[in-house]
Amino acid sequence: MKRFQQLAISNAQDLIFGKAPHPVVTRRGLVIGGGKVYPEINFTLPPMEINDRTFPNILEMYKAIVEDICKRALDLYVDGFVVEFETLMEMTKNPHYAIELTSAMNDILEKYYAQHGLKTALRITPNDLREFLRPPILRSGEFWEKMLETFAGCAKAGAEMLSIESTGGKEIHDAALLMCHIREVLFALTVLGVRDMTFLWEHIVEIASQSGTFAGGDTACGFGNTAMILAERRHIPKVFSSVVRTISAVRSLVAYEQGAIGPGKDCGYENVFLKAITGLPMSMEGKSAACAHLSSVGNVASAACDLWSNESIENIKLLGGMAPTICFEQLVYDCRLMNQALKTGTDSVLKSLFVQSDTGLDPQAFVLSPEMAIPIAKIIVESPTPYLAGKNVALFTIERIREALQQNQLHIEEREIAYLNLMEEQLSGLPEEESRFIELMLPSIDPAKCRIEEYGL
Repeated sequence: MKRFQQLAISNAQDLIFGKAPHPVVTRRGLVIGGGKVYPEINFTLPPMEINDRTFPNILEMYKAIVEDICKRALDLYVDGFVVEFETLMEMTKNPHYAIELTSAMNDILEKYYAQHGLKTALRITPNDLREFLRPPILRSGEFWEKMLETFAGCAKAGAEMLSIESTGGKEIHDAALLMCHIREVLFALTVLGVRDMTFLWEHIVEIASQSGTFAGGDTACGFGNTAMILAERRHIPKVFSSVVRTISAVRSLVAYEQGAIGPGKDCGYENVFLKAITGLPMSMEGKSAACAHLSSVGNVASAACDLWSNESIENIKLLGGMAPTICFEQLVYDCRLMNQALKTGTDSVLKSLFVQSDTGLDPQAFVLSPEMAIPIAKIIVESPTPYLAGKNVALFTIERIREALQQNQLHIEEREIAYLNLMEEQLSGLPEEESRFIELMLPSIDPAKCRIEEYGL
């Protein structure tokens, strides 16, 4: 497994939208991270059954969505974009559904490339079936085999980027979030999560290598985004969610250590740290993903994006047309603004506005600024183990949030301030050695919730 020893981007000024040291070039000529930001559109079904009876209608629906988006792309003079296909559970449990949908969508994208020169790529993101068995079985069994079959089949059918929102460690992390137990969060992300990612991404990278596709990247959506949503609903403190976010980068980095080459997947808000470390292009989402979930990071999330995504939208009729096409148009105009800034040399000004408009209002936005991302990324690569990387990053995040608060640079609700000291106390007492940390945590793991042997422990 590759270990990143230094940063690919060491200056916050260079961590910016549209530019990555190691761009990705797709088979239809889309250059991601090469000086331009492209839309990444994602969509899903409205509530409906998925079975053999309904599948013909589902197939026609997906084809119509992509056809309509391609037509709108031509109307808006868009020269390229990415489609992400996130499978629903039934589509991964029955891989032939996902494979047939992939083939149909890719055929349409190929048609528009051949006829109009429209440069596109298709990302496949199977859902992680393993979490639907409790406690999860991660390394074998029917769910595991169906996931691999979906990846391989969709890659063969035309998907060019392979991604996932994996969930290893989530069975411990969910309860840790609700109880604000930072030690358990650290264990779930940097011990359990890292071990599962190492196993999982070895297989995904192998499939990508065999199929001539890109191993895109993973996200801590089930961890960092769950924390963000809980914080938005005031179930947990935003300062706690902010620390969870920075720790989550340690887990998501493993995909690239195993050989993923990007572009990273949109709902990984930790991608700003990963871009600094790897130099690979990253998809991001923010204000234009509000139909999928609300957040306090709508502008700052675009500061370093290479693809700009809407997260997801149901295929429903709105006044302006079908929702996926409307979301696509919103992304197009967001990208136009960023690309015009790149073209006119005002990109650093626009990036500063993206950052400054959010970071003083919420610690979750504060930690995603390029000025925070660079030192956090540096701590990760300089730490000898994932566990210590997570611990060190968490302590640094707490310290910087406290400093910003004292300097009146950041707004935090009064009731949340005590959690900074609480987290710091819990983390400061932890051992330096990962083996001792594991010994400390294992007795508290309920075997009815977590099969610890599935993590090689």
